[in-house]
Amino acid sequence: MKGVTLIQLSSALAFSHALMNQVVNPGDHVIDATVGNGHDTVYLAKLVGTTGHVDGFDIQPAAIAATTKALTAAGFNHQATLWQTGHEHIADKIAADEPIKCAVFNLGYLPGGDKSIITKPTTTLTAIKAIQERLVTNGLIILLVYAGHPGGAAEAKAVLDYATSLDQHQFQVLQYQFVNQVHVPPYLLAIQKR
Repeated sequence: MKGVTLIQLSSALAFSHALMNQVVNPGDHVIDATVGNGHDTVYLAKLVGTTGHVDGFDIQPAAIAATTKALTAAGFNHQATLWQTGHEHIADKIAADEPIKCAVFNLGYLPGGDKSIITKPTTTLTAIKAIQERLVTNGLIILLVYAGHPGGAAEAKAVLDYATSLDQHQFQVLQYQFVNQVHVPPYLLAIQKR
């Protein structure tokens, strides 16, 4: 078709970055609730610039070490604080009146790490609720939900059930996923405060 631009559908991960690009600005305060190997932490640090800040959480020393290395290599270590604790402790580390523009979760296990250490429904929901209390208008909570590992389906159900129960006058929730792929591909949930 002449004059028609074809689009390429993005993976859940690529779509999460597109959402971050739309909402995060220099000077913002953001959270990487599961730093993993540091990819999203570095991405967020780039978006908030030298006047913004990223708080990153992970219970695993290997994740904190990998993220520290990635931030240092990118020159962003001065604008990030890493907490070696579970994301359920966000309310203990981030002041109740601290405005948060965006928070990102990659649920499941640390890629390349111990697959028996996974995010859990109760701690993830505690973290989401703590962030909701600090989220600014039009701010986003982005969750990449991996359900294909042991324990993943239960967490995915708990998170989806919670997200779908949110009052539509206070939050809007988007689910983005491919429905015809083999195995259990990750999907994205985006919760935006109205």
